[in-house]
Amino acid sequence: MTDASPALLLLLSLGLCCPGAQGQRITVTAKFYNSKTTHPQSGKSLELECVSSVDSGVSWIRQDKAGTLHFIVYISTLPKTTFKGNQMTSSRFEVSKIGKSYRLKVKSFEAQDEGTYFCTVNYNQALYFSSGLHAFFPVTTTAAPVTTVSPTTQGSQVTKRDVCLQSHEAETSKEKELNFFCEIFIWVPLAAACLLLLIALVITIVLCQKTRRRRCRCKRPANGNPKMKPKVPSQQI
Repeated sequence: MTDASPALLLLLSLGLCCPGAQGQRITVTAKFYNSKTTHPQSGKSLELECVSSVDSGVSWIRQDKAGTLHFIVYISTLPKTTFKGNQMTSSRFEVSKIGKSYRLKVKSFEAQDEGTYFCTVNYNQALYFSSGLHAFFPVTTTAAPVTTVSPTTQGSQVTKRDVCLQSHEAETSKEKELNFFCEIFIWVPLAAACLLLLIALVITIVLCQKTRRRRCRCKRPANGNPKMKPKVPSQQI
């Protein structure tokens, strides 16, 4: 743990090694002294308040964005203050005590003061932590810059109508290609079927003619004249 004083190490060791008081409920709460405060403002003061159910002294600790704990000050019940490095005063912080309220004031809040603040109470050989109080600058979102296209010459400008015409021509050419392929798929099989029917019809006609010739062919004598029946002589009385 970097940037930690012996007082912070002592407090943590007491909290980890020693059991809490049995049968007694201790509450420790950290909050902004001004209830309207939600975020610190750069260069302005920020006052925090720690309220404990027992009057046994309070320590203020800050946890930075990296998770490192930094000891700020210990305020006793007298009150007597001990800052980092066993100093009695600090150029950056002010403390005060009214009853069971222990206040910490950051004189000029800067980026190095951002973090989560805790106050701890060491009572009856036990260390009690408050919930973390987040003190960060509000996140500012910047809008993306809007880029505008500067007007150029009329000949180089592409109007909306030109774009529509180009897209329409492209769609028309695609439709023509699709129609062409559709016609091929329809007419080629149809033409082939017609050709097969024509061939079958020709074959049928040829076969019919051959069969008819065979049936109608007559037998002729060798001299080429048909046989004549012999005449029966008539009897005269």
